[in-house]
Amino acid sequence: METQARDLKNYLDPSFISKLHSLELKARLVVEGFMVGLHKSPYHGFSVEFSEHRAYMQGDNLKDVDWKVYGKTEKYFIKQYEEETNLRSYIFLDTSNSMSYSSGKNISKLEYALTLSAALSYLMIHQQDAVGLTIYSDKINKYLPPKSSRAYLQEILKNLAVVKASEKTNTSLSLNEAAEKIKRRGLVIIISDFFDDLDSVLKVLKHFSYTKNEVIVFQVLDPMEKTFSFGKDAIFKDLETGAELTTQPYQIQKAYREAMVEFTNRIKRECLNSNIDYNLIETADAYDKALLRFIQKRSKLF
Repeated sequence: METQARDLKNYLDPSFISKLHSLELKARLVVEGFMVGLHKSPYHGFSVEFSEHRAYMQGDNLKDVDWKVYGKTEKYFIKQYEEETNLRSYIFLDTSNSMSYSSGKNISKLEYALTLSAALSYLMIHQQDAVGLTIYSDKINKYLPPKSSRAYLQEILKNLAVVKASEKTNTSLSLNEAAEKIKRRGLVIIISDFFDDLDSVLKVLKHFSYTKNEVIVFQVLDPMEKTFSFGKDAIFKDLETGAELTTQPYQIQKAYREAMVEFTNRIKRECLNSNIDYNLIETADAYDKALLRFIQKRSKLF
């Protein structure tokens, strides 16, 4: 059992998970590895209340046939349910070009964010929570409303699996547009590097909180983006505008680090002031750091 537990914990390692090809497998292994690390489950139970039968109709899924009723009546009836969903969550995933960055042996910010989104979706749906997905760059590229059926997980994973980094970022415009689609308050999860107009971003984040949504922010950064530990003359290229800058990194390293600390600290400070859960994630971090924040936030809601 101890060996199995150690193996499952390895599934929280981004470098290990990145070697797998199936996004569904990645999500499942990350969640299983995370569960091994929990001493007790903070999940709240779910209820599925049986309501009634109806006669089988052409096109209905055979898995929904009540075979016990068939054994007694020799007639096909479909089971119907009324699901009580514990939570409605909305995942917003930034897929702009800046998210494609990676340094050294680290995976890209986008690959990390995709796996995190898949794992969160897997976790939510397998506890009967509803989850929706918004994929955006400078506009909304895909919107999937929250649902809680296990079949819906495949739809989410299918859309995540084909994501490619593209276009510039316009987080505020995309989130404002998506906010109009939210008819029932819930848990809003935003995954981005937030390399954008910060004033506009903070304004829309506060709007989500003001409208009584619980909000979790995951700012995903590559370790090199925090340290700027480049050792040689280098040409730096903006992944979204294509602009280039040739410089000696050590000459601007101190100023860069100070600016980055101020950038992340401002996001954190503004989020805390608006009761938004802010989390800085590096692409070298095990996935349990983000999943634990989600579980802690969810447990406070019930």
